[in-house]
Amino acid sequence: MLETPEFWAKPGLISGLLLPLAWSHAALGAMRRRFSHAWHASVPVLCVGNLVAGGAGKTPVSLSLAQIIGQAGIAPHILSRGYGGSLAGPLRVDPARHSAAEVGDEPLLLAQAAPTWIGHDRAASARAAIAEGAQILLLDDGFQNPALHQDVALVVIDGAYGLGNGRVIPAGPLREPADRGLARAQAVVVMGKPQASLALAGKTVLRAKLAPRGGDDFKGKKVIAFAGIGQPKKFFETLREVGAELAATHAFADHHTYRDTELARLAAEASEQGAALVTTEKDAVRVAPAWRHRLCVLKVEVEWEDKAALLRVLAPVMGPRHG
Repeated sequence: MLETPEFWAKPGLISGLLLPLAWSHAALGAMRRRFSHAWHASVPVLCVGNLVAGGAGKTPVSLSLAQIIGQAGIAPHILSRGYGGSLAGPLRVDPARHSAAEVGDEPLLLAQAAPTWIGHDRAASARAAIAEGAQILLLDDGFQNPALHQDVALVVIDGAYGLGNGRVIPAGPLREPADRGLARAQAVVVMGKPQASLALAGKTVLRAKLAPRGGDDFKGKKVIAFAGIGQPKKFFETLREVGAELAATHAFADHHTYRDTELARLAAEASEQGAALVTTEKDAVRVAPAWRHRLCVLKVEVEWEDKAALLRVLAPVMGPRHG
């Protein structure tokens, strides 16, 4: 995935010139939804999606929800497209056997929390998961995919970035017009302190943040940090917040596949600086096993401001199935 263009952040000349293509993109998406027939699963479907291309914290939210649902005694199975993987599915992810090149990086992380399936055909993945005992289907991404009926949909928005310039791809970061997407969502999850103006009147808003786990391990430690996620700068800032001394930072494109030569160069730099080499959980699964023991990983988890409000939103899919 390419890096997010800077002109997506606010309206400008380049964005304006691309508006006709954006209108076409939005129209095609609307036609696809209008003429598609969603398959209704026999178990509830909870979707965690976003409106913008790039990182908003969607995968950590999915991990958190899988844990919450599992603690309630309900068996969630996670469905993912498997972006970046070579296998088409439907296939249950086995972290001990599959690589990020085969199933994608996010499914490998999700599989640590609950049984996870990849597949381009979401309905086929849903059928396979139900056959294996899924009591709730947790759809990681796929908010714009009309193939599977969604009982509850949460849209995750990064508080700092918001909706960018508010325009649809390629003129802006939106996958579809914001008003159209928000109308289908039961709630909006705003990650982090909102710094951008968000028009969310009438929507249920859940506030949350990403908090580091084991951050004290990095306090006062000199590190070389690298990340290939939606917003690498946020990872680097988190390291500073826990007290790490950043000798250097290296940002790569989202879902970047690391070559041995790149890792060797990073390791050499860390050795020269007398620093530890640190990255994210999502990046670590894209690193060849032979390199992983040489890395430190800063883990993060979602902290909900009002968990009771979240549970009220989830009640339709966590209660008895009707119909």
